[in-house]
Amino acid sequence: MAVVILDSNNFKEEVLDAKGKVFVDFYADWCGPCRMMGPVVEELAEELKDVKICKINVDSAEDIARNYDVMSIPTFILFEDGNIKNKIVGGRSKEEMAEWIRG
Repeated sequence: MAVVILDSNNFKEEVLDAKGKVFVDFYADWCGPCRMMGPVVEELAEELKDVKICKINVDSAEDIARNYDVMSIPTFILFEDGNIKNKIVGGRSKEEMAEWIRG
């Protein structure tokens, strides 16, 4: 499954109204650690078929980042049935991320 690109217009529909697990990567194009995590997020999207994998640029969706207290990036928030299940800040290995998502 491809990574879903989020913005202020589709966040509610794609994340809050979704059933099941939704992983959201809060990132910025200028962020070095975010760029390093990009391929990891892409690989997770291919491997975890039962989880919707999404990315949202904090520079173009400041309102959403602020709403979820994203102070540092990358920040990863795992939603389940529209509710926050878990949140981590900073890069991790693909294996650590997959284990974190599976919970």
